[in-house]
Amino acid sequence: MILKDNYETLNYTRDMRTIMDDNDLPLSTDALAKFERQLVKEEHNITEKGEMEAVASLRKVFDQLKLPGSGIGDQRLLERKIRLHLREIERLNMKAIVRKHELANNAVNKATLILGFAATFTFLVLFSFSVNFPGFIANPLKGLLEGIQEISQRNYNKRLNFQQNDEFAHVASAFNSMAERLNEWENSNLATVLSEKRRIEAIIEQMQDAIIGVDADGEILFTNDAARKTLSITQEKVIGTKADDIAKSNDLFRSILDKDQKILKPFKIVLDGRESYFELQTRDISVPNLDSQQGAIRTAAKSAGKVYILTNITTFKERDEAKTNFIATISHELKTPISSIRLSLKLLNDQRVGAINPEQRQLVDHISEDASRLLKITSELLELSQVETGNIQLNYIPAEPEQIVKYAVDSVKFQAEQKEVKLEVITAPGLPKVQVDVEKTAWVLVNFLSNALRYSSEKSRVVIQLAKRGGFVEFSVKDFGKGIDEQFQKRLFDRYFQVPTDGQNKSGSGLGLAISKDFIEVQQGKIGVESALGEGSRFYFQLPASEA
Repeated sequence: MILKDNYETLNYTRDMRTIMDDNDLPLSTDALAKFERQLVKEEHNITEKGEMEAVASLRKVFDQLKLPGSGIGDQRLLERKIRLHLREIERLNMKAIVRKHELANNAVNKATLILGFAATFTFLVLFSFSVNFPGFIANPLKGLLEGIQEISQRNYNKRLNFQQNDEFAHVASAFNSMAERLNEWENSNLATVLSEKRRIEAIIEQMQDAIIGVDADGEILFTNDAARKTLSITQEKVIGTKADDIAKSNDLFRSILDKDQKILKPFKIVLDGRESYFELQTRDISVPNLDSQQGAIRTAAKSAGKVYILTNITTFKERDEAKTNFIATISHELKTPISSIRLSLKLLNDQRVGAINPEQRQLVDHISEDASRLLKITSELLELSQVETGNIQLNYIPAEPEQIVKYAVDSVKFQAEQKEVKLEVITAPGLPKVQVDVEKTAWVLVNFLSNALRYSSEKSRVVIQLAKRGGFVEFSVKDFGKGIDEQFQKRLFDRYFQVPTDGQNKSGSGLGLAISKDFIEVQQGKIGVESALGEGSRFYFQLPASEA
């Protein structure tokens, strides 16, 4: 880097001499321009004493060479002066290169000598440090590491004693203080844990629900009096006993502990001569995964056992049955007067009874419409009560899917004609039969079609499609109405739920889709809906294809 400027000057002078060598006098405009560029670069790269005067003389002679009108003899004289000045500039820079090279060599020799002394001194220091390191550093660190390992094994009586009075002595003092505090905490924490254990056991014992805790090894951790009474456990000592040993002579306890058990609905137990209903809940006991060998707590938790809770829901079950019986009774009793009302309305519409004016006829039509709607609600309530009580009777027969669709379409044809809605039926070829209750399945399809017609605009269309989906036959009804908001779709099949309307469509009881879901699922089928605002809705259900 020191010699860079000198080398550049030599390059500039060489390029200017080459221009003089390659071109005849007088020089052309292009040659003069090239010479001028190299001369300007040299003027900006003056580094040596006397170089500035030489470059100034070169500039003066070159400016004379550029003047027009001079003879060839004068130009050759000027050319020799230019070459003389170029030689002088080269001589100054070559001399500088030699001088700087000698200075650099001297500096290198001096630096080598200094580095040699420094390396020797550093080696001696490092050698002395490496010889004395185990005694001053390694031994205290080894003792500190052993102390930390003892603490990780819960040996809080471990203490460190370093003779030297330095930073390690302060570390040892802090370590001993920490170990003493941990020892005090361990003793006080053990007492607290025992106290909390007794308090929790007392709470569990007083709870009305039957509670049983089993650890990961299958031993009973805790149980309360309600659990022993409910499960008829007569052993005096239950805590610490293997759960499998008790289950061998206790069928109910064995069914509760069954890993593959799928008790999703309330089950019945005869307790004190009375039928009681219980609901089983299972909870995993998770604790931090502490590796005692390495003394490290991992982030993932591990299972330490399970808690089984038997909740007595007899009161709720009785209330639910009372509600179902009440709905069934009221619905059955209402059907007779509603039928009488419809018969009376039919007689009023008969001209033989007497003519009625337009206002009266409008009132009669409204009464007839409300009576029909009320009759439909009571019928749905009856169906619902049958499903809840398990009294629903299904008549399974192999049926053609096309026949079920035809029956449903014929049932709503008049309603579709009134709104001028076109019913389109799309059937895939080669559909298998379905083993279903034709009446209940057709009822579901009629319910889908009635809802589609209710929310379809006049002169629109409703598409009924049959298709095979794996081992199922799918029935679907698609309308092109305003659609259903996504927030309501998950609740469509809940009982008594109704999608908010704008007042143009009369809402039903909120039971039709819930009963449809029960009818389809009891036949081992699936039911669902697909809808988007502004694009209409598609309700569908799938039934297993018949193997015959």
